[in-house]
Order: sequence, then structure tokens, then C-alpha cells
Amino acid sequence: MGSTSDLTASQEDYLEAIYHISAKKMAARAKDIAERLGVRGSSVTGALRSLGALGLINYAPYDLITLTGEGKVVAEEIVRRHSALERFLVNVLGIDEKEADEAACKMEHAVPKPIIERWPNIQSTSRNVPKEGSAGNRGLATTVSKDVRPKIASAAP
Repeated sequence: MGSTSDLTASQEDYLEAIYHISAKKMAARAKDIAERLGVRGSSVTGALRSLGALGLINYAPYDLITLTGEGKVVAEEIVRRHSALERFLVNVLGIDEKEADEAACKMEHAVPKPIIERWPNIQSTSRNVPKEGSAGNRGLATTVSKDVRPKIASAAP
């Protein structure tokens, strides 16, 4: 497998959930995954079978679930994308952390990898942005460096 482009958004969500649960508990249980994603146990079972068939997780009914080596690599990529999007939304656009997390979860499946890879570059050249509604928040165009600003300004309608 080796690529997130072959996975559905739902499969990526399951891998990300298993990754985070395993980071805290060393392994995941179907119940933990269902609670984290807010889905039924039967949905979890189907997804786990699918991810197991792809070689991304070690799964047997009623047993602990762990990521395979390949599954961990794919899950880390998903988590990295999510984190980059969330940091961008919070640090550059001044979005509330909870709202940014929810938006990043939706965006991580749709935004192409080359675009996400450029976001850390924008963030590293920007200043800290005050939260939305504060007197200091003047929007994205005033937060990025001069070398990035013309590209953004030229894209405006």
C-alpha cells in the first residue's frame, strides 16, 4: 500500500484514531475506536477487516488492534497532514483550536499533499496572529513575509 491516496477518508480516520489511541494505551480496542469516532461497533468491525486486509493493522476479532509497520507510516502521514492544517488554521488564520481541529479533520482528506507540504513554509515566515476579533488581527495578507505576500495578493479576486 504505502500511500494514503489509495484509502478512503473513512479508512484514514480509522487509522488516525488507532494511531492516537495506541499512543496512549499501546494498542486499541474496537470499543475505543467506536467511542473516539462516534460510530457503532459494527462499523468499526467492517473498517478493521478492511484495514487488516490492506496490511495496515493487526486485527483479530475481540483482540487488541495495532498498526503494522506500514500502517504506522501511513498513519503518521495522516497525522502530519492533520497537524499541519490545524497549526495553519490556528497560528496563521487565528481560528479557535477546537474549530481548527474539526476543520482540519475534514480538510486533511481533500487538500492535495503538495499544498499541505507548502503550509509549513508559510507558517515559518509568518508572525504570530492574534485571535479572531482582536484589534491586532489584520488577516493572512499582513502575517506572511514579503516573498509570499505577492503570490497571495495576485490570487485575490
